[in-house]
Amino acid sequence: MSTAREQPIFSTRAHVFQIDPATKRNWIPAGKHALTVSYFYDATRNVYRIISIGGAKAIINSTVTPNMTFTKTSQKFGQWADSRANTVYGLGFASEQHLTQVPPSPLVSANGPGDEKLFRSQSADVPGPAERERLKKMLSEGSVGEVQWEAEFFALQDSNNKLAGALREANAAAAQWRQQLEAQRAEAERLRQRVAELEAQAAVAEPPSVSEKEGPGQSLEQLEALVQTKDQEIQTLKSQTGATREALDATEREEAQQKVQDLETRNAELEHQLRATERSLEEARAERERARAEVGRAAQLLDVRLFELSELREGLARLAEGTP
Repeated sequence: MSTAREQPIFSTRAHVFQIDPATKRNWIPAGKHALTVSYFYDATRNVYRIISIGGAKAIINSTVTPNMTFTKTSQKFGQWADSRANTVYGLGFASEQHLTQVPPSPLVSANGPGDEKLFRSQSADVPGPAERERLKKMLSEGSVGEVQWEAEFFALQDSNNKLAGALREANAAAAQWRQQLEAQRAEAERLRQRVAELEAQAAVAEPPSVSEKEGPGQSLEQLEALVQTKDQEIQTLKSQTGATREALDATEREEAQQKVQDLETRNAELEHQLRATERSLEEARAERERARAEVGRAAQLLDVRLFELSELREGLARLAEGTP
């Protein structure tokens, strides 16, 4: 696009639309905000051009030709067809005053004197009964469409709220499971330490010491007999004490080991539940993002539908005022 020979003559701000190429009925907004629309004049070729830039992209690049007609469909909206671009452009203005300035007066006869139809306003044409019925039907369809879009929009909002609640509940459950898992791990470690202590105690068995003091008057035979008797008693006590201690230690070790196994099984179950919950959280987050995207698209389309409905209502109101 070159404007070396073109001079800017007029600029304004408007919401830019293009007709949907698939349906040829619905408007597609070029952006969420109003854009600058500029008019250029090439004195060498005596040609006017309309340009609107959105970011780094030319939204409108329309050269004015004699067969173009600017149709004022409402007090704040106008449109024209560009056969070269194979599309229809629409401009929505903040007020009727902005629309009355578009296009500037030199543009009316841009391609030759007497060509008054170029960008001529058609809002003053009085439609016939068939046109009025068509507008009433469009208005009715627009009202139904508005209700449907609003219902879908609120349904998406409700779905988004439910997903957010489920996500909060899943986060709370995951935090509770993490606490239980940490408590079970601490208990398992404590039992492991207890088992190690019991095994250490069983490995170190200290025999009891027995000392006897006999009188000096006893004979050697009596002392030997007494020693043998005491040895037998000591052996008997050792066997009884060792058996009892081993039985008690073995029972306690088995119980502790069983508790450790139960805790390890419970830990494995909790870890499995935690992984499942984390997967559910990721899925819920992804579903929530999809729902947000759907809500955004629905809101944008609803804005377009409401804008079109407003234009239709204004057109019907003007028809009703002009009908005798």
